[in-house]
Amino acid sequence: MSYPSKKMSDILTIRERRTFMKRAVIGSVGLAATNGLPFNLSGEPQSIGKIRPTSETLVSTLYRSLSQEQKKVMAFPFDHPLRSQVDNNWQITPFKIKEFYTLDQQSMIKEIFQGIHNPAYVDKVMTHMKEDDGGLGNYTIAIFGLPGTGKFEFVLTGRHCTMRCDGDSVDGVAFGGPIFYGHAAKGFTEAPDHPGNIYWYQAKSANQVFQALDGKQRKVALRGDPRREEKTQTVNLSKDIEGIAISEMSRDQKELVEVVLADLLLPFRKSDAAEALRYIKKEGTLDGLRMSFYKNTDLGGDSIWDVWQLQSPNMIWFFRGSPHVHVWVNIKA
Repeated sequence: MSYPSKKMSDILTIRERRTFMKRAVIGSVGLAATNGLPFNLSGEPQSIGKIRPTSETLVSTLYRSLSQEQKKVMAFPFDHPLRSQVDNNWQITPFKIKEFYTLDQQSMIKEIFQGIHNPAYVDKVMTHMKEDDGGLGNYTIAIFGLPGTGKFEFVLTGRHCTMRCDGDSVDGVAFGGPIFYGHAAKGFTEAPDHPGNIYWYQAKSANQVFQALDGKQRKVALRGDPRREEKTQTVNLSKDIEGIAISEMSRDQKELVEVVLADLLLPFRKSDAAEALRYIKKEGTLDGLRMSFYKNTDLGGDSIWDVWQLQSPNMIWFFRGSPHVHVWVNIKA
């Protein structure tokens, strides 16, 4: 089997991104430097918008605006089992945002959702939701607990989305629990280069790690079939992990894995990205992680691996890019 070689332009890009990584803040790093996002090499936005209320504050405001009829069908106790579920295409309640909520409530929901993302990436996220399911109005929400007075969580679900806003109510769990994101940019089965997919850059970043491995390392990293997608069970954590240990990589290879993590965290707001990275980096390093790639799901047979994952006993970041992009995430302290 032959593997794609690195062009000089790719190497220069990697060098530039390493420099960017050292200077940038969490949540605005990695491939942002090469994907046209509005950040300079210091990691600061080139233009700063008006200060907005936090998403957590808006959840409290939204909750107070709900009628009793609304609360009966979308407000639940904090420990309700529905809160911990995740899937690639599901409705946490049967009531679509555009049909069940007032215009003011819809506006708050939109601002809550946008607020848990990196401002530089949120427009891309809104675009994928429009392409995947006609826009945010066709998604659904639920609120668990009592916002503003204790533990609570806001959850938004729909096609290619399970996202959470919890105000750190869930101890030792990044993003408030398992999340899902994805995109089908141009039909159900995408072309091998995934044109228009807003998350494919993450796989390109991971494949740069594979290209940097030597032949022996590639044999360890390259596997056959990936894990099955089985709703919430997809993100079950296990001590039985596969792939190449990051601890066995060279310094340069580890730096590339750092770039992958930056690219994975890019779409999310700074506070959530920082918490996730803190849990991923046990004792401040990536040495507890393993990385694997899956040859039996290679779109186009081009040896650019569409399916791959980073895993440790306390986290899973599973990128399934065939036939289109599904990404499953679960990170615990």
